[in-house]
Amino acid sequence: MKLTYLVRGLPGHPLHPPLTDATIGAYTAAAVLGFASIVGVAEKGAAHGWWLALVLGLIFTVPTALAGLADWLTISPGTPLKRTATSHLIAMVSATVFFLIAALTGHGGYTHGAVDAGPYALTLIGFAAMTVGGWLGGAIVFVNGMRVLSLVDEPAARAVSPLPTAEKEDAEA
Repeated sequence: MKLTYLVRGLPGHPLHPPLTDATIGAYTAAAVLGFASIVGVAEKGAAHGWWLALVLGLIFTVPTALAGLADWLTISPGTPLKRTATSHLIAMVSATVFFLIAALTGHGGYTHGAVDAGPYALTLIGFAAMTVGGWLGGAIVFVNGMRVLSLVDEPAARAVSPLPTAEKEDAEA
């Protein structure tokens, strides 16, 4: 087992993409709960959920970003893949900054039980930046094929095995 597996995941089973699910889910919940508070549906409970979802998203962002950065560092400079990955990185860092500012300026909404317009607008801007970043991340995987092994004839038991095989390691190299 290689030490990099702890940060980047196994060949064919990268760590960054599944971590994004929790992060995106938390920020999506924040956007929905903020809207519910603003329009008056469970105003106080939704305001509490909005702020807590932002904080949870920020917590999830740390391991997600570290795993993504570990992958980004392996990409050859000057390539189209590096340019797309750098754009993805910039979009996601921008989103995180907006979510962080929303959480910091919106804590009052958490304490008094109503989401204020300014912090919610920051949440929506962060959500838009995250959506662009997700689109770019999809291009990295589904267009450029980063971390995709394409071992179409790999037997099912070996394909899902948590232990790296020589074929997987060779395909990722």
